[in-house]
Amino acid sequence: MSIVVEDFAPGQRVKEFMDVATPIYATDRAYVAPLRMEVKDRLTPGKNPFWLHGEGRLFIAKRRGRAVGRASATIDREHLKVHDDGAGFFGFFDTVNDQEVADALLDACRAWLRAKGMTTMRGPLSLCINEESGVLVDGFDTPPALAMPHHREYQHRLIENAGLEKAKDLLAWKYVTAEPPKRVKRAWDMINELPEVTFRSVEPKRMREELDLVLEIFNDAWADNWGFVPTTEAEVEQVAKDMKLIIDPRLAFFAEVNGEVAAMVICLPNLPSLIHDLDGRLFPFGWAKMLWRLKVEKPKSARLMMLGIKRKFRGMKRYGALSTAMYAELAYRGMRHGYEWAELSWTLEDNRAINLGIKAMRGKVYKTYRIYEETL
Repeated sequence: MSIVVEDFAPGQRVKEFMDVATPIYATDRAYVAPLRMEVKDRLTPGKNPFWLHGEGRLFIAKRRGRAVGRASATIDREHLKVHDDGAGFFGFFDTVNDQEVADALLDACRAWLRAKGMTTMRGPLSLCINEESGVLVDGFDTPPALAMPHHREYQHRLIENAGLEKAKDLLAWKYVTAEPPKRVKRAWDMINELPEVTFRSVEPKRMREELDLVLEIFNDAWADNWGFVPTTEAEVEQVAKDMKLIIDPRLAFFAEVNGEVAAMVICLPNLPSLIHDLDGRLFPFGWAKMLWRLKVEKPKSARLMMLGIKRKFRGMKRYGALSTAMYAELAYRGMRHGYEWAELSWTLEDNRAINLGIKAMRGKVYKTYRIYEETL
């Protein structure tokens, strides 16, 4: 075989692993290079809390000494604890348009996962369900949103041709900021008239405590979702540090009922729109450009990452309009502060309740990501 696959442990050869993507996306106008510092930390044990409950291997495919693709294989013990399904993951799947390259990388992932006792391979998940998920199957002409992946048009076909089958589609919705529809506004008015319900913004100065509340809602509201894995305390610590840098507290808020946190919205400025010309590098001048655009020029788009309501309140008729009211509250806040649009992502293709709520706000699916799997 003309393809040689080299494998190594996380934390090793990270620069080389990151550099594989550069020529693959060189002619892709929609591609935005992720911040190299952030990717390096994600791939390095001791920097990313995933590695406290996960293990993995990194692979680079080469032809005649030149890198032509990469992939990762990971096992998430938190996932196995919840689902007990023998599933391991592949991710960071970026290749030239060559089936031989894709097959070699996926074979390497299969072999490593089998050797570790896994019975299913699923992905792309880089590195797990709570990080970048899926391969882009439509919506190639627009840049990725914050913490969402981007791929060339051929990459999902390489996965399919290698024998993997669709497990689930993840939808990314685009919402153009506008006055909410009348029915949505009525729900917002109804909730605001309840004396025990209040909306309050996240307080960045006490971000760690606020993230505990987010964790409480996330681990409750998402518990029944396909693929759900609860976030660990160490991961919350990391998120708190990261969010402090970019959060706009006007777009991140809680709904409280009689002083108890009942629901949350976490919507963050769309960082890729601010770093599109930095080639992933913050030094020597990238930091200054990013902070200037974030604090002075102000971002015009955002990503709604989480909107969740505790199951306890979802079952109360009195608060039946709360989810719709949260969408409206976010829309009003976005309008007031100059945000022109937001990506709402991701939602499961078969999460009917959430998808209907987004449609009621006139949101439209503009990207689809697909997760594949196969029995090993």
